[in-house]
Amino acid sequence: MPHARNRNPSPIPEVTWDTGLKEMNETWKGAIACLGVAVFFVMTIGIIYWQVVDQPNKNWILRGTISGLIWERRTHSLVIQTLAEDKTYVEIDVGNVGNPDIEVPFVRNLCWLNKTEFCYTWDSVAEVKISLEANEETETECYSMAWTPVHCHVELKDCFSMANMSWYGGASVRGQTWPINNQNVIMQPFIMSNLKDTPSGFGSALERYFLGSSGVTVLVSPDIPVQLGIDNRQQFCLKSLPSMERLPLQYTVCVAQNVRAAHQEAVRELSEHSRELPNMKALWLPFWKLLSNVDSGPKVERELRTFSNRLRRHQLGEGVISLNEHSTNLLSEMDHDYLNSRRRGASKRLSRDLPLVKLLNISITLSPFLGVDTTQFRTSLVDGTEAFWLSLPSANHGKLIPVMSQWRGKFCVKLNLTNPGAVHWFLDRVESLQAHLGMEYILLEGGEGNLFEEQALRPPQALVGDKYIELMADLAASIGDSTIVTAGTRSSHRPLFVRMTPLQSDWGPTGLKAIIPSLLHHTLLGYNFLIPDAVGGSLSGDLVTDQELFIRWLEIAAFLPVISFHTPPWVYGDDQVLNLTRTYISKHQSEVVPLVEKYADGWLLTGNPIYRPMWWLSPSDPKTFTIDDQFLIGDEVT
Repeated sequence: MPHARNRNPSPIPEVTWDTGLKEMNETWKGAIACLGVAVFFVMTIGIIYWQVVDQPNKNWILRGTISGLIWERRTHSLVIQTLAEDKTYVEIDVGNVGNPDIEVPFVRNLCWLNKTEFCYTWDSVAEVKISLEANEETETECYSMAWTPVHCHVELKDCFSMANMSWYGGASVRGQTWPINNQNVIMQPFIMSNLKDTPSGFGSALERYFLGSSGVTVLVSPDIPVQLGIDNRQQFCLKSLPSMERLPLQYTVCVAQNVRAAHQEAVRELSEHSRELPNMKALWLPFWKLLSNVDSGPKVERELRTFSNRLRRHQLGEGVISLNEHSTNLLSEMDHDYLNSRRRGASKRLSRDLPLVKLLNISITLSPFLGVDTTQFRTSLVDGTEAFWLSLPSANHGKLIPVMSQWRGKFCVKLNLTNPGAVHWFLDRVESLQAHLGMEYILLEGGEGNLFEEQALRPPQALVGDKYIELMADLAASIGDSTIVTAGTRSSHRPLFVRMTPLQSDWGPTGLKAIIPSLLHHTLLGYNFLIPDAVGGSLSGDLVTDQELFIRWLEIAAFLPVISFHTPPWVYGDDQVLNLTRTYISKHQSEVVPLVEKYADGWLLTGNPIYRPMWWLSPSDPKTFTIDDQFLIGDEVT
């Protein structure tokens, strides 16, 4: 049977369906892939645009009732503003945490369930926790900031902007300014030092408290080591110390209606102890420093008598003659006929056994230092009382080895104020001197500085930072309410006088111009009962030769809590200087002291400073924020 041929009447070539479907799928796959790439590209551009352009530059982190905390992502700053954003309280640059070159696009709250807390881990470098606490009664809100390093050797640093605001507080410096904006201080441990030995350090009065003119306060944690630096007119910075212990950086920022309200609320927060007044009789008496360069106790007695006769001859009234530590030691080493039969509670003037000084009102100077060449120190090494001095255990046997230092050009050891036996020994020494000399006023100096940290030694926990200064204040208060100290920290509630930092004998910012800024700085920190530097300045130790400077200084000193002299007015040989001295001493006693006593009662109750800046009357007037040549006594203009 012949084979039948298939017929195809269509002119189009015959193509199977499988081949066509494969070609169609390849075409669509290419189109879909191109579309996917395009969509991905558009999404990437959109995300970048959202992060860089469209995303808000700032994000609200926490909101209170009067203020809120904002994160400024481009400047790496935390900003506290009013909710209406019409007032900035403070701007804190935290860009030094982590990598400041990396822009953090958005800050996520890891404590989002708690509306008053914010938590975040920063660039795997540090953890931050911020807590908001509001006080509706005082209309203040506080933000507690706690930065904790994730690993060792991380240095945390937060800087507070000085733009458009004035800052006050912190620590005394050489060439004190009011406000502190014009200061320039290198980054260093925020502890006291002797400004005579360390001119670039901190001294006299130090508190971990800063006040801003916008109505903001910064309270730095008291028990954590920290460094402080001030960049002239730009910012002041707090920085943690590098350590294997991952030391945190902690502080609290509080905002209030204005600068006065902020300060008053801070005082209430800081008032852990009831305040006490020192011996107010000292305000009525000028202090006269005896410039003596003799080598024996009898010669000191003779100079005391001569100086007292001159005060009487020039009709300068009753005063206190101040002896330095050298003269004090010379008198204490004299061979006295002790009055063993002195009745308890008898008048100090009746108990004096030095006939040439028994009628004089004197102050003596003591320090916690003892020369290593003294019999007393050598005896302590033999009788087992070496723990009376600041010591460290030896590496081999653990025996205490006193730490050496220098004081007044001599190698010395320093009293261990954490040792009750050492404190008791020192108080016995003071009591013996009071029995022999009858002095009422005692100046304790030499507490500044940390003996261990200055020599790169690890201090005992009880003596970290400025704790020695605190113990020195406790010792001074136990001596009596007529005691004077040269430094104060966390001790403004004590019944003590604080001697202000010595000044240069000139007209400049380290001399005359520093008087009022130093006064306002001390009283803002709570130290109202001050022994100002001597008329004309005493830093050099020389007599003031500029008569006009002496007179101008005297005019200001008449309005200070106490008038003190290093240069006696009779050295000028001019009756005018003597007459002016008598006039201003009288003015101080008749007009100023009653005002100080009046507002001292208010300080006891409220903590408001006796000597006040001009913004105290106008806390919302920017013109008053930088006035550094006027002050108030209470609410009364001087």
